[in-house]
Amino acid sequence: MESARNNILAKLKAAQQKRGETGENVPDFTSPVYLPLNSSLKEEFKTNLELIGGKVIFCNTMAEMAAQVQLICEEKKQDTIFCTDPILQQRLEGTVKINSEENDFLSLNIGLTRCEFLVAHLGSVLISSAQISGRRLNVFPETHIVMAHEAQIADYLDNALEKIQEKYKNKLPSLISNITGPSRTADIEKTLVMGMHGPKSLIVIIASETF
Repeated sequence: MESARNNILAKLKAAQQKRGETGENVPDFTSPVYLPLNSSLKEEFKTNLELIGGKVIFCNTMAEMAAQVQLICEEKKQDTIFCTDPILQQRLEGTVKINSEENDFLSLNIGLTRCEFLVAHLGSVLISSAQISGRRLNVFPETHIVMAHEAQIADYLDNALEKIQEKYKNKLPSLISNITGPSRTADIEKTLVMGMHGPKSLIVIIASETF
């Protein structure tokens, strides 16, 4: 009995003496911060956005993009999209009905905008308040369609932010935001709800040609 007691006390003493000791392992600070990406950034972007509930459509020309917007409207049973961007309005003329009237903003279902850049490793859409569509059109509609071109795809977020800096120099927009998939929250009873604080559906159409 005495030997068992001494054995327990010895173990407790040894454990107390070792308390606070740290190992000798040193992190490898030369290892890459990010995992390697797909050689095709647009495929990497598509994979990562669709993993979180978004949708990506590839096109070659603006005419093909306009046709895809028309198909989305048909699928959503909507005959009108809300768009304040003159370039997109011009390119979509004759394909879908476009509304940009301020009085009709609250009744919109589909919003169409451009973006600043796309971030491949996150599947994210980088937008800013400097865009002609402003702040509201990225968060208010039930369906948000983003039209972009391949030259806007950056590999990682830090490089996308560097591109923003290069674009605006010392006049950075008051808001720079990164949209990662459709809006979602699980704050209430751990139940996932889509579209609580923004669009339920995020669709990115990417063209090969610039516009």
